[in-house]
Amino acid sequence: MNSMKNLRIAKVTLNVGAGKSQDRLDKGIKLIKMLTGIEPVKTVTQKRLAAWGLRPGLPIGCKVTLRGEPAKSIMKRMLEARDNKLTYSHIDNEGNVAFGLHEYIDIPEARYDPEIGIMGLQLCATIERPGYRIKNRKLRQKSVPAKHRIKKEEVIEFLKKEFEVKFEEEESA
Repeated sequence: MNSMKNLRIAKVTLNVGAGKSQDRLDKGIKLIKMLTGIEPVKTVTQKRLAAWGLRPGLPIGCKVTLRGEPAKSIMKRMLEARDNKLTYSHIDNEGNVAFGLHEYIDIPEARYDPEIGIMGLQLCATIERPGYRIKNRKLRQKSVPAKHRIKKEEVIEFLKKEFEVKFEEEESA
């Protein structure tokens, strides 16, 4: 098989949304730092939403982006917390995988911290092939050709092979 067709994890982003509660934001920062060992950055609002009491520049969440081996290990731990089960709706048509956990204590090796309490977080992973750099480079930036783009089925096969993920049908509400 062509080595340029192999899939890999480009990056994994962990995110905690806190809204306008600064206490919840501080707990989210402590949670992400506990899980990854990296200080997260605060995300701020861009728009004014008077109904929610938000204004531009107000911190409403925190996130950290991991690449390489740390990204692979945190993704493996987060999938174990979900019993290696996802639904097809967790994957989009561009090669991204996104899911959340309601309680961080489900993650293996994560200890309950009374200062944080019970809190959830989201994971978003970007899957790519070698050669995707052409869409982000500064010089001679180009789009990825259609035959080199990732399809949803390829991501499903990658997750089954790499992380032993089982896919189940959507639960009707």
